[in-house]
Amino acid sequence: MKKIFSHIILMSYILVIIIPFVFVLFSSFKENNIEIVTNPWGLPSSFHFDNYVMAWKNAKIGTYFFNSLYISVVASVATLGFGAATSYALTRMKFLNLSKFFYSFILLGLVIPTGSLLVPLYKLITDLHLYNTHLALIFPYATFALPVSIYIICAFMRAIPSELEEAAMIDGLGAFGLFIKIILPISIPPLVTVFILNFLGNWNEFVMANFYLSSENLRTLPVGMVGFRDAFNTNYAQLSAGIMYSVVPVLIIYSILQEKIIEGVTAGSVKG
Repeated sequence: MKKIFSHIILMSYILVIIIPFVFVLFSSFKENNIEIVTNPWGLPSSFHFDNYVMAWKNAKIGTYFFNSLYISVVASVATLGFGAATSYALTRMKFLNLSKFFYSFILLGLVIPTGSLLVPLYKLITDLHLYNTHLALIFPYATFALPVSIYIICAFMRAIPSELEEAAMIDGLGAFGLFIKIILPISIPPLVTVFILNFLGNWNEFVMANFYLSSENLRTLPVGMVGFRDAFNTNYAQLSAGIMYSVVPVLIIYSILQEKIIEGVTAGSVKG
């Protein structure tokens, strides 16, 4: 009985998520607003792929798309590098009290709302002359993702047997060699998980991207979609096609790599 109740709740949740997506997907292929209004939940009478072509050409979707891709990848890679190096120092080096202090200090970042830092961060970015540049997003994205990234990677690295490091040290490896040749290859599952989670978060982020970028050519896809809505508010078919451009890459990445996400989180939670 408990399983049936749980399945009903999960199915209801899935329907709440799926139904709006199906509506946007169908609308993106319909001919015009009349067809969307008269048949909002039905299949298109004919599939109009030109909505996607017009949306890509008229609304600079291509520029916004590659801006989002560039910023998301660079910020995620930066988080991965700093997160892995910090986790290695906190879990594998023999500074127990100092490591516990810094680990607790870093995890405080998990309870600080991002919105509360927007104004002081804006002042810092303007003082550094980074306003209206992509670095104004890359630095905050990489920094805000560090606490949860370090939490996941540390949980995995603590379970790595110390005998591996001892054997490598006998062969002459130092701290840097141990990190690059031993620890990083073993830690691939949590690293993949951290990269994917951060990429998805960076890709969908809107508030900072809207706050710190003013030039149209620098905008990311979520911010660009707002302008797209204003410019094409009378053409819901093209507007739906534009929304699909922002949704489909995330769905593709998640559907291909979802097993890696679960594998990394599970490995960290069990061994940690």
